[in-house]
Amino acid sequence: MTSLLHQIDSPLDLRQLDKMQLKVLAAELREFLVQSVAQTGGHLASNLGVVELTIALHYVYNTPDDRLVWDVGHQTYPHKILTGRRAAMASLRKPGGIAGFPKRDESEYDTFGTGHSSTSISAALGMAVAAKAAGLHRRSVAIIGDGAMTAGMAFEALNNAGDMDTNILVILNDNDMSISNNVGALNNYLARLMSGKLYDSVRRSGKKVLDIMPPVKEFARRAEEHAKGMVTPGTLFEEFGFNYIGPIDGHDIDTLVDTLGNIRQLQGPQFLHVVTQKGKGYSPAEDNPNKYHGVSKFDPQNGHSVSHAGKPSYTEIFGDWLVDMATADDKLVGITPAMCDGSGLNRFAEAFPQRYFDVGIAEQHALTFAAGMACDGLKPVVAIYSTFLQRAYDQLIHDIALQDLDVLLAIDRAGLVGADGPTHAGSFDLSFLRCIPNIVLMAPSDENECRQMLSTGYLHRGTAAVRYPRGSGVGAPVQKSLAPLEIGKSECRRQGKHIAILAFGSMLLPALQAAETLNASVVNMRFIKPLDETMVLKMAESHDYLITVEENALMGGAGAAVLECLQKNRVVMSTLCLGLPDQFIEHGNHETMLAECGLDAYGIRSAIENLISE
Repeated sequence: MTSLLHQIDSPLDLRQLDKMQLKVLAAELREFLVQSVAQTGGHLASNLGVVELTIALHYVYNTPDDRLVWDVGHQTYPHKILTGRRAAMASLRKPGGIAGFPKRDESEYDTFGTGHSSTSISAALGMAVAAKAAGLHRRSVAIIGDGAMTAGMAFEALNNAGDMDTNILVILNDNDMSISNNVGALNNYLARLMSGKLYDSVRRSGKKVLDIMPPVKEFARRAEEHAKGMVTPGTLFEEFGFNYIGPIDGHDIDTLVDTLGNIRQLQGPQFLHVVTQKGKGYSPAEDNPNKYHGVSKFDPQNGHSVSHAGKPSYTEIFGDWLVDMATADDKLVGITPAMCDGSGLNRFAEAFPQRYFDVGIAEQHALTFAAGMACDGLKPVVAIYSTFLQRAYDQLIHDIALQDLDVLLAIDRAGLVGADGPTHAGSFDLSFLRCIPNIVLMAPSDENECRQMLSTGYLHRGTAAVRYPRGSGVGAPVQKSLAPLEIGKSECRRQGKHIAILAFGSMLLPALQAAETLNASVVNMRFIKPLDETMVLKMAESHDYLITVEENALMGGAGAAVLECLQKNRVVMSTLCLGLPDQFIEHGNHETMLAECGLDAYGIRSAIENLISE
């Protein structure tokens, strides 16, 4: 079924094909994608949408010498398949297998490591400047989606790039609109025309002539904009200094190859608008692209998941709590930076559409937007992944915490995240949040405690954050109460001798399991800030060894807070802090990753036994 595809082990093989064969290759590649992702899970709809574009880029451009930078990177499966990793797709996102995102140390064709949004134009511009400095004729291409284009960083890069005489091409992969009649033969023809040498020559010559006649030049510029505006939406990008071309049908491979071939010969900043369809060629994904954005293993015949539903996830716990609290308090508003599905806001968005705000991929804006709401009496809840909160650190400090505003951060995907790997891991939030004044910081040990902490943070007058892991909890029954916990109070969950384990968040269960063999005391600390210093000192006084366990980077984390408490109170005793090591941890199975970090029950027990034996 994929006889042509199996002849392609590199883009060099691809370029040996006749142009007429590319449509067949696209069909085979699309079929291979569906069958492959069905076995491994991963991102599907976005990859199906860029099959023709990926083929055309590698067919026209001299990769890897020419640089392709894929924004976010979850649409790079076709790119990986065409660059020698077809067989390795069976190991996608598995331990020791290839990553779900571009990685520089995985392939020379992965020119820039990605995972977060809106970085491609900046990176490609840097590469274009480096090529120019070296006197090379290398081309740089940034492929960015319409969602990623909403972020401020993308516009900062456009603004800079348009003012520089560098050979950069920005491709806007617009899959938010369907391929309607206005993106058809006429637009494809105009794109070929506007990317051709004759048009470019006339355009450049005309500008030189008009430079000596400013009033005429301004008139001509506006006339050109209005003429283009009648058939294209490119005025904005022209204002940034780019030569805008498009929109064109991103599934018409002949037009793509011809247009890209023309553009590769042009000088200066170019902007190509390509319209694609998410899930193209696979009807379940076409009908529901959001559902098939990220998938677990599924039956390719019908698109049905083959995984079995289990315990509710922390994300679902948050979503249910949000609806319940919004019902109780009409001041609550929910904010997400383009992660409605992933953050569990679907029910809330349907029940309270006037109080739901998706601000796009704009984390910085999301937090300052929440700050403005809080200034004037609303109660914002910002649902955000830990890894994406990193992008809004200044806004959290300067706009929210400094002003002691009443904002709750619901931080999903805290700790390791399994198959998505280091770009999406929430390994650092305890460290970078704990040092901020005016913040209450909590980590639940189970589903019910997550709900209690969300209520605690919401009802607290000030800035608060609840960080919870990806996936399901321990199966604890969830009460419907919206009552808060007492801020800064932990609980002793097991009384033992000699050894006291202070467990933070998700580490409570393995700590309890390890404690059975060691006859250790175990405290569910609950709060990282304010820390329950009374409990810490009590455990220190009544035990010989004090152990902290957290699913966060050791440096500056919860364990560091405990050590600071001991130091402040002049307590000297044998201590051990367990957490994530000082390295980026590669993708894999979550349980296996924890075990490799020594954060399962066996690892905790072994580390304590080693401490005692020493």
